[in-house]
Amino acid sequence: MGSQTTAPNGAESHKPVLFFDIDNCLYPRSSKVHDLMADLIDQYFAKYLGVDEKEAIRLHQEYYRDYGLAIEGLVRHHQIDPLDYNAKVDDALPLEDIIKPNPQLRKLLEDIDTSKVRLWLFTNAYVTHGKRVVKLLEIDDLFEGLTYCDYSQLPIICKPHRDMFTKAMKEAGVERPEDCYFVDDSHSNCVGAQAFGWTAAHLVEEGLPQPSSKASQFQIKHLEELRQIYPQFFKSS
Repeated sequence: MGSQTTAPNGAESHKPVLFFDIDNCLYPRSSKVHDLMADLIDQYFAKYLGVDEKEAIRLHQEYYRDYGLAIEGLVRHHQIDPLDYNAKVDDALPLEDIIKPNPQLRKLLEDIDTSKVRLWLFTNAYVTHGKRVVKLLEIDDLFEGLTYCDYSQLPIICKPHRDMFTKAMKEAGVERPEDCYFVDDSHSNCVGAQAFGWTAAHLVEEGLPQPSSKASQFQIKHLEELRQIYPQFFKSS
């Protein structure tokens, strides 16, 4: 991460902020990180709750649907240690074998004019996972900071909860929702961002089913489309 020198009421804070989700957004869903993670979560449910595979999958899906994160249901209903969960799920993923630097992504981010907008990461993962992913993509130096789901703080707050958007604004030092721009692959997160007054782009990759209703102001198939929908933030060619 770049240095965080932003004072909440300094001149910097009047610049808009472009928030990027990390997983299945900065790298494609086809890398299958999400599938590997789902398997580890199901294994964790089965082992630590003493349930069979079918029940583990059912609970995992129920908690994800109800709370936005499986871990929130685990902590809420089963009092598991969230940092132990993080160690055995997110931090156990073999990301070094999967996520490689992406020159096109780096070029896209470098083409953003940081005299006009500030770049910030915004993830429902824990800090260790978020930092690991952007380091493997070799783009960690292009962002000012990272707002993450803090598993060590109870209750756990994550997107699309309003408190999570408030937290991101506070940490990024931006005061007005209209100065917040966002891209995420999650339909519910983009719905939440727009409801909070942010301008959001829902990333629906080519080949994925189209949502029955648009999540937010914009829907894109590729991050390159940010050049068209947020042209005010890019250096003029």
